[in-house]
Amino acid sequence: MRALVVERLAPEYAGCVVKDIPTPDPGPGEVRIRVRAAAVNFPDLMQTRGEHQHKPTLPFVPGMELAGEVDAVGEGVTVWRPGDAVAGGGRGGMAEYAVLPAAGLHRVPAGMSFSQAAGYPVAYLTAYVALERCARLQPGEWLLVHGAAGGVGLAAVDLGQVMGAKVIAASASDDKLAVIAREYGPEATVNVTGGFRERVKAITGGRGADVIYDPVGGDVFDESIRCIAFGGRILSIGFTSGRLPVLPVNIALIKGFSVMGVRAGEYGRQFPDKGRENVEAIWKLAEEGKVKPRVDREYALDDWRDAFETLAQRTVVGKTIVRPDL
Repeated sequence: MRALVVERLAPEYAGCVVKDIPTPDPGPGEVRIRVRAAAVNFPDLMQTRGEHQHKPTLPFVPGMELAGEVDAVGEGVTVWRPGDAVAGGGRGGMAEYAVLPAAGLHRVPAGMSFSQAAGYPVAYLTAYVALERCARLQPGEWLLVHGAAGGVGLAAVDLGQVMGAKVIAASASDDKLAVIAREYGPEATVNVTGGFRERVKAITGGRGADVIYDPVGGDVFDESIRCIAFGGRILSIGFTSGRLPVLPVNIALIKGFSVMGVRAGEYGRQFPDKGRENVEAIWKLAEEGKVKPRVDREYALDDWRDAFETLAQRTVVGKTIVRPDL
């Protein structure tokens, strides 16, 4: 089969190559999937350089989210049959075939494309754990979402509205905000270029945001603590800005807010029962048609570099997908 393989860790994807490798066979409890779509996530980019906390053994096939059709099942697998449309993740999505544990797969809901299904779990699970488990977001609260055009940001915009919050979508691009406003209809949008705290305060009637969802960090975090409501919650999702911010705890004391770190996968590992509930909850939302995962662009496997660059250059609204079947 053809696959994108990371043979060595290097900048500018210099250790990556598309090549023929043996098609894997499913072991006991595993399923082989004919991959129709694999989502591109920031960890995929970071892993090619060895900069992510999870460091797969070389060589490896990137792609932590995928969707496709069951091609073969291993010993003991009775739930899935060849031809079933499934989505799952963990490893190896950017190849024509991938082998995953059968227990971790979910059926692709009716009306959801393979590309939507591939780009759904990580973003929406992150948003769900952040908003439901950590912040306990309530109907009517103001939710400020930074990086709103990215995969995890757009998921929070979408899910926040499902949960009844008044959502402010924030980005540095007017064009991206126009797409979000048109397709998702948040309460307000804010361009963060040149500062945003006064605009957020004006939108919220001087109160500030009750919950701030921050996958950006850096200067965005620094200014967010200036427009958080008293008793509010800041959710630290990541640091796409490249700078780790430092919290002046005197401001937290004066304004009475909390900062919560969010790692959805680790949450599930620490609390397995709740982790399973989280996964079931997001797939139920998808089955009920309550959420709108957005696929911005699709690329053939040979065009993987262009796909990666949509994230590196932040030109995407939603998810970028690699299609090994193109």
